[in-house]
Amino acid sequence: MKRFMLMHFGFEKPTPEIMGAWKAWFESIADRAEENGGFHGGAREITRDGSRDLPMGMDSITGYSIIKAESLEEAEAIAAENPFIASIRVYEIHTM
Repeated sequence: MKRFMLMHFGFEKPTPEIMGAWKAWFESIADRAEENGGFHGGAREITRDGSRDLPMGMDSITGYSIIKAESLEEAEAIAAENPFIASIRVYEIHTM
């Protein structure tokens, strides 16, 4: 199986319904998930011109999941079931 990183975008204040939907999704992919993580403030972008704090909003990367799937299409189908806030980006992971 291949490995994919799902990058979760978008933040809104969690409600019990949102938290319940996320919990259900994580349970549904438990057999495929290698790692899940989230970001909670303290974000900073560093460029050649300096750095700036990043606010939590709809453009924010708010978390990630590393999953196993046979193909990009299968990983996309798994991601599509996620109760995402703004969007999810799917990347195949290549080991170096």
